[in-house]
Amino acid sequence: MSMRVLVYGDCDEGIFRYWAKSESVSAHGGVLRLESTMAVGQTFNVANEHNGKKATAKIVAVRSGKEGDVHASFEFVEGGERFWSMAFPAAGAKPLRKLVPRVAE
Repeated sequence: MSMRVLVYGDCDEGIFRYWAKSESVSAHGGVLRLESTMAVGQTFNVANEHNGKKATAKIVAVRSGKEGDVHASFEFVEGGERFWSMAFPAAGAKPLRKLVPRVAE
C-alpha cells in the first residue's frame, strides 16, 4: 500500500522534515521510500497524512533501490496502534475460505 507520510526528527546534520511514500505497511511498521539515508537503529517521527496520527519509529533495515532511492524498513516504537487505519489479521491466522453455493442438479 502506498501512502504519503511525513518523516521528521533530529540527526547529526540537524533537524529533518520531508514527505515520504510507504512501499508496504503492517501493524508493526512498514517500508518507506526515503529521500536520504537513515542509519539502522535511528529513531524518527512519522505522521500519517490521511488520518493525522503520529508515531515514533525505528529503522531496522536499509537498502538502495534501483533508481538510487532508499528503502527503509521500520518498526513502531510508540504510538503505532491503528496508525494506518487498517485492520491486520492476527499472527498465524488462517485466510478466510470463500464459500461457493452449491448448484442444484
